[in-house]
Amino acid sequence: MFGRLGGFVVRRPWWVIIGWLVASFAIVIFSPRLADITSADQGSFLPDKYESVQAIKLAQEAFPQQGQAATAIIVVKRADGAPLADADVAKVGAVAQTLQGKNISGISSVVTGPPAVAPNRSVQLVTAVLSGTNLGDPAMLESVKELRRQLAPALEGSGLQAGVAGNVATFVDNEKSFESSLAIVGIATFALILGLILLIFRSPIAALLPIFVIGVVLQVSSSLVALAGKIFDYTVSQDLQTLLLIVLYGIGTDYILFLLFRYRERLRAGDDKRTAMVVAVQRVGEVIASAAAAVIVAFLVLLLASLKSFGSLGPALAIAVTVMLITALTLIPAVVSLLGRYTFWPSKSWQRHPEGKLPARLGALVGRRPAAVALASGGVLVVLAAGALFFKADYDFNAGFPQNTESARAQVDLEKGFPAGALTPTEVYLRSGGTPLTQEQLAQFSAAVAKAPGVGQVQPPQPTSDGQVARMNVLLSGNPLSNESIALVRGELRDAVHAAAPAGTTALVGGITAIFADINTANNRDLSVILPVAAVLIALILGLLLRSMVAPVYLVVAVLLGFAATLGASVYVFQGLLDKPGVTFQLPIILYLFVLAIGTDYNILMIARLREEAREGREPREAAALGVEHAGPSVAAAGVILAGTFGVLMLAPVSFLVQMGFAVAIGILLSAFVVSLFFVPSLTALVGHAAWWPGHGDAPSAAPERERAGVGTA
Repeated sequence: MFGRLGGFVVRRPWWVIIGWLVASFAIVIFSPRLADITSADQGSFLPDKYESVQAIKLAQEAFPQQGQAATAIIVVKRADGAPLADADVAKVGAVAQTLQGKNISGISSVVTGPPAVAPNRSVQLVTAVLSGTNLGDPAMLESVKELRRQLAPALEGSGLQAGVAGNVATFVDNEKSFESSLAIVGIATFALILGLILLIFRSPIAALLPIFVIGVVLQVSSSLVALAGKIFDYTVSQDLQTLLLIVLYGIGTDYILFLLFRYRERLRAGDDKRTAMVVAVQRVGEVIASAAAAVIVAFLVLLLASLKSFGSLGPALAIAVTVMLITALTLIPAVVSLLGRYTFWPSKSWQRHPEGKLPARLGALVGRRPAAVALASGGVLVVLAAGALFFKADYDFNAGFPQNTESARAQVDLEKGFPAGALTPTEVYLRSGGTPLTQEQLAQFSAAVAKAPGVGQVQPPQPTSDGQVARMNVLLSGNPLSNESIALVRGELRDAVHAAAPAGTTALVGGITAIFADINTANNRDLSVILPVAAVLIALILGLLLRSMVAPVYLVVAVLLGFAATLGASVYVFQGLLDKPGVTFQLPIILYLFVLAIGTDYNILMIARLREEAREGREPREAAALGVEHAGPSVAAAGVILAGTFGVLMLAPVSFLVQMGFAVAIGILLSAFVVSLFFVPSLTALVGHAAWWPGHGDAPSAAPERERAGVGTA
């Protein structure tokens, strides 16, 4: 099939190129923008069964204005650090009235009062109620910026200082960090791809080919994802744009390298440019299609996730990989077949067969000592994987941002006078069975909640007009986004609140901490479902590719071991060496996306080459040696480029991106160099002919290579 596809593309390259460009132009022009389906609200991605989501819905019904509003908190203190005097408190009240009178767009009210003065009078809080809920809403961000602009003149000459804190203010302060991170990733990715491919092929044409082609694929994929989002009415995480860029430049470069390495190999064997491309597509096309299918299936398995943020990522990334697959099997062969040997211009190295190089020596080592190589490489993976047993999830995004911003400094000032949870209160709702709640019930419930574990302060209950629902803010004594607080809300605090509810009433615990507690529960559930299902489906794809039931088993085991080793290495570095409280909670699913799914590419390329060498009549150990020698450079080059693509994230000023960059880079390097270059070939050599049972995929093929490739019809 792939030989016929290669023949068609080579015979009609201009048809393929023009048709591809016309389709791409139409998709980009007539599809919506990705920003139209993007959401930054973590709570919106949880299913309705979780208590934090039920609390959100109750708030929207019972407190339609408060329940849907975000806030910005102005933290006011004396410039000289002294306690606030009565005159200062009065001035803060006047400032709140002044700001209210400015009628700032997007701000419905600006209020303060005696409860907003810290018990030690170190600070006073002013609450600005915003009219939106989406942290990424440009109008809401502009409201906070305007609030800050109006705040400075209102305080002038008063001897007071103030800063705006809260989730929205933090988003404003770190908006530039995200933008600069994306710019750093983009620039460094391009520089890395250009530099490494120039080093490999010594050709600017070969180096620029992935940059231009994948750049167009990124635009087409983004448009198709947005179109699918509109049609099927789903939203995606704001991280998707960055993930699409990394995924496409990562796997796209892999697929292009797989083709170029085999194309160069065929040119060295004496094929003309058309024949070389047909053979390359015939031999590597199956590998690319199988690798892409494994990645697509792994992404689509995310539809089983209860977290809709993961579920929406799956189809979006699957669409992007599908577009890249089509591009790799049609547009790239068409362009390269037209360029021919000029693809590698001006270098002449493509004409020379490398002799005595490192890949040949490594292949010889694997062929001579497969047991020792398997034991050493497997041992490295097992030792690293042991670290995964100590994994702790960290949900505190704010701690990972720069701490010299206005919102970060205001948070520090606030904690001098209020519990750490004041900016992110836990919301407790009490609902009656249909009759108004009595003052006695509210007082008893409030007193019981105040005695619950980890509670620093309970604010007075706010009943609805009909008295059937009451809401109170509970300020935790510890960091509301710490692992300890999240575990507290998920367990002891919720249990205590539920138990404190008077007879005939129900209590719900909501707020950001509760949302992350439920995300933790959902995340654990999702990984327990996704990993085994993905492993089974990838094994089926490998079985279809190899016509074997044996090789897919140890290939999947190798991939899962690489996943665990990557997570363990991250734990050793961040929790151990750098003494972090935990590793970002999203890391396991990110490693699933990029190490387990994409790392399978290298195993597929290697095992396909081992089978190819076996079909040439070579014994298992010789086939392993030649497989490493011939496929090793492709795997190594692709692995280094993909690892480097993620590694540049460590240049970002955001802790989450640093952890993600390190972990995925290490994972890809382990997948490429430890698993694919050593562990899989050595195991295949040890298993021998039984690796291909029952399909006898290593049975020698009698037909000449050119005849098998269908070159005569090209």
